[in-house]
Amino acid sequence: MQSKTAFFQGFKKTIKKLIKQTQALYLMDEIPWVVGYSGGKDSTAALQVIWYAISELPKNKRTKSVYVISTDTLVENPIVALWVEHSLKTMKQAAIDQDLPITPHRLVPVVPDRFWVNLIGRGYPAPRPKFRWCTNRLKINPSNHFINSVIRENGQVILILGTRKAESVVRAANMKKHEKNSTREQLATNASLPNSWIYTPLADWTNDDVWMYITQVENPWGYNNKALLNMYQGATADGECPLVLDTSTPSCGDSRFGCYVCTMVEQDKSMQAMIQNDEEKEWMLPLMLLRNQWLDTKEDRKHRDFRRMNGALKLFGGRLVHGPYKQVYREKLLEAVLRAQQAVQKNGPPEVKNLTLITYEELEEIRRIWVMEKHEIEDILPKVYERVMGQAYSGKRLDDNQIFQPEDIKLLKEVCQQAGDEEKIHFQLIRELLHLEQQHRTMARRAGLYEALDKALERNAFTNAEEAEEFALRRQSAIDQVRGENEPADNLPLFS
Repeated sequence: MQSKTAFFQGFKKTIKKLIKQTQALYLMDEIPWVVGYSGGKDSTAALQVIWYAISELPKNKRTKSVYVISTDTLVENPIVALWVEHSLKTMKQAAIDQDLPITPHRLVPVVPDRFWVNLIGRGYPAPRPKFRWCTNRLKINPSNHFINSVIRENGQVILILGTRKAESVVRAANMKKHEKNSTREQLATNASLPNSWIYTPLADWTNDDVWMYITQVENPWGYNNKALLNMYQGATADGECPLVLDTSTPSCGDSRFGCYVCTMVEQDKSMQAMIQNDEEKEWMLPLMLLRNQWLDTKEDRKHRDFRRMNGALKLFGGRLVHGPYKQVYREKLLEAVLRAQQAVQKNGPPEVKNLTLITYEELEEIRRIWVMEKHEIEDILPKVYERVMGQAYSGKRLDDNQIFQPEDIKLLKEVCQQAGDEEKIHFQLIRELLHLEQQHRTMARRAGLYEALDKALERNAFTNAEEAEEFALRRQSAIDQVRGENEPADNLPLFS
């Protein structure tokens, strides 16, 4: 539905035709529907179409389940996250009151996939175009897990999305390709999920069409679409987001809400605009500073280990590609997140007084990774928490077999420093070897101990980045000579 179509056919007539088309699809089979809902304008408009289409059917024909899913990454703009959360609660009650087979679901990533667990726990550097580790873990996996559970139970599923061809040239091309390959009218194939189809009721709508629809048609689950318009307006730099009535009026379709930690964009324009346009939203400033000062750093090599996560050395352009964040920087990141959380709870409105940027579950998983996987047996997380929050950390002792006391660790560190261990490589090696032996000491069969010790020795074979880089360059040169070609071989184990 483009604006010209709406003008010639009439707004109500065009919407009525779409409702009839949606009803016909709903009644065509018994395949359940899953509606993607983000709380933004497009998904709101798409869900409204679905809601009205089903509600206008006789009760005896409302037999097919419709699941509304919304994925909360747990690092969303808090204004938007609260908006969506309240919307889902309102939606749930409205569906019950109106006797509709619509059930909303708020999805979240599993703990090991969450942002702070990977960034602070595992030390993954903030997402980059060439290392975009966040999208699958935070957004795609939770929704795919839910959709696959529906497919397992019912055999097939139809996804309803608010995507539109007018969003981008790439989006339009992809949508047209899947429409062309489809064997069902009005439905596109889904290449990423077998046994699923895609229905995009807004495929041919423009931004203006979307705003016209959700501002002139009452929200059927009782939410406030005018407030949604105001939220977009507040997220626009110049504060302008007019009601669109014709094609000559610019829309506010450029506003984009997302994760406040996102480093895939130059800057978080929506949050910046919210703070700029409304002094009552200045409480979000610590979140913007957290992203800008700690995550979106142009040069972070000094904060990252010169080895990859598995200890391998990787070259690019004659330089080592650095790996995860170092221990000291991960501790500083944790402190920065906790301080930002304190600031938001102190200065924010009542609805965010209990807002947690990092949950207890995530803290415990980070702590487990640091101690059990990275062998940082100092178990520093409770100390950081208590120092920042001013209260005792409620977690239990992580390793009951821990025999090393704080004074033992301090002495080991001092001895290594006296030996010139500036990069703390020797300290990390000895600490890891001791912990590995300790982890295996209670086993009936100490299988895997020697292999683990070998890997630790290999990973800590170099005292600094310069020495490692020199070795990697010599190894690359030797491999190239043997092969007689410049085929990449820079991610091999150290002594392969």
